[in-house]
Amino acid sequence: MKRISRRDLLRGGVAGGAAIALGGTLAGGVLRPGGPPRAQAAPADIAGRLRRVAHVNAIRAPGSLPFPTVAAGTDTMPEIEHILVLMMENHSYDNWLGMLGRGPGQTPRGDGLTLGANGQPTNTNPYADGSLQRSFRLPTDCQTGFSVSQEWQASHEQFDNGTCQGFVTSPSGPVAMGYWTGDDLPVSYSLASTFSLADRWFCSLLGQTDPNRRYLIAATSAGMVDDTASELSTQPPNGTIFEVLEHYGITWRDYYHTTTSPTTGVYLSDPANSSPNLVSIDTFFTDCAAGTLPGFAIIDPNFDTGSEENPQDIAQGEAFVAQVVNAVMNSPAWPSTLLVWTFDEHGGWYDHVPPPAAIAPDAIAPLVPAGESAYNGFNQYGFRVPAVVVSPYSVPNLVSSTVHDHTSVLAMVERKWNLPALTYRDANANDLTDLIDLSTPPAFLEPPTLAGPTTFPQACATTGPGTIPPPGSVLPAP
Repeated sequence: MKRISRRDLLRGGVAGGAAIALGGTLAGGVLRPGGPPRAQAAPADIAGRLRRVAHVNAIRAPGSLPFPTVAAGTDTMPEIEHILVLMMENHSYDNWLGMLGRGPGQTPRGDGLTLGANGQPTNTNPYADGSLQRSFRLPTDCQTGFSVSQEWQASHEQFDNGTCQGFVTSPSGPVAMGYWTGDDLPVSYSLASTFSLADRWFCSLLGQTDPNRRYLIAATSAGMVDDTASELSTQPPNGTIFEVLEHYGITWRDYYHTTTSPTTGVYLSDPANSSPNLVSIDTFFTDCAAGTLPGFAIIDPNFDTGSEENPQDIAQGEAFVAQVVNAVMNSPAWPSTLLVWTFDEHGGWYDHVPPPAAIAPDAIAPLVPAGESAYNGFNQYGFRVPAVVVSPYSVPNLVSSTVHDHTSVLAMVERKWNLPALTYRDANANDLTDLIDLSTPPAFLEPPTLAGPTTFPQACATTGPGTIPPPGSVLPAP
C-alpha cells in the first residue's frame, strides 16, 4: 500500500481533531484523579542537588518520577524557564553535518564523514553488482527529483543488520550518498559550530515522520511505523506530554503555520488538538519579542514549503531556522531559554553510524504493512539526525556523544518539573543536561553572531538538481 506523506495527509490543518477538554487523567496510573496541582519551585537549598542527581540505574517504569522523593511538579531547574523544540524534517547527520569542520584548515567537529588525502569523503555504499557509490557533494541546493525513502522497510534495508551498507540498494538509490557543506547550509553549520552539538542523537525508530514525531510528544508511536492515515486516530496508552503539562499547571504552546497541521496532529485523538494553546507562528514571534514564551513549546515549520523535506529548497528552511533562532536570542526570555534544533528522521539519506538497540516504550507491536517484517520492533533506534542545544547555558566547543533520541526532550521536561514518565522509553532516556552547564555563568548570555541564510529560491529551482550521481563518483568493485 502506498503511504501518504505528512504534507499531503495533513495539509489544511488538523482534520477531525478530538474536541475533548484537557486536564483529565492519563491511563496506566501516570496521573492521579482530581484537580491539577500547580507546578512549584524546589527550595533553593536542594535545587542544585537535584540537578546533579540522576535517576537510579534500575529500569524506570512509566509513571515514575525522576526524583521519587520530591513532589511531582516541582521545578528542579529554575535557571531554565522555557524549553523549546524546532524540529525540521528528513535529513541524516552525515547528509547535513557530515562535513562540519572538514574544510581546508579546519578541525573536524563531530563524528561525520571520513576524508581521504584529497579532502574528499571515503565513505561508500555498494550497488548490487559490487561497484561502490562514494559520498559526494550534492550539485545544487534543490532536492527536486530526489527519490529518497525512509519508510519502515526501506530504513531497515538501509540499516542492513547494523552495517549501514544498504542505502544504495534500497529505494533511496545512489542519491542517498549525497551531502551538503557549510557553503550550502551556513545557518546549520553556524549553529553546530557555536552551541553544544549532539552527534549521537538518533531518530526514535527506523521509520517515517509521523511515528517519530509521536515519540517527541508521547514517547511511543502506538504501533505506527509509517505515515499511514488510518493509524492517526490511535491513542498513546498514557497520553501525551501536553496532558501532563496541563495537569501540573505548566504552560505550553504549539506554534504552527495555519496552512499545515501542527505536530499535535500526529495523534488526532490528542485533546491538545482542540486546545487554545495551538497558535499561529506569528504568535511565536510576538511571544519572543514580549518575553512571554511558555514553559514548553514546539515550533513547527511550514510543512509545505519550509521544513526542508524533499523536494523543498533547503535554503527556505535555513531562512526559517535563522528567523526562529534570532527571535529567541533577541528575546527578553533568552537568559532562561533552551532551544533544541533537530530533525524528525533521516529522510532516507546515508549515515555511517549504526543506530544502537533501544528500550521498547510499551508492549504495542509494530503495525507493519502486509508482507513486511516487524524486524526487532521498537527495540531499535533510527539513524542519526543533527541536534544542537541553543541556550545561554550551552557549552562552547562541546560535542556530546551521549546517546539521545527524541524522548530525551521529554526526559528533560520531566526532569525540570519532576513529572511522571509516559513510557519506558522516556523514563530511561538520557536527558539534555550533558549539553548544558548550570554550574558557571552562562557562556552565551550575550547572544553570539551567527551566519545568515543564503537567498531563495535558488537557480536550481528552474535548472534542476544536477546530475545524480555525479560523474566519477562510482568506483569499480574491489
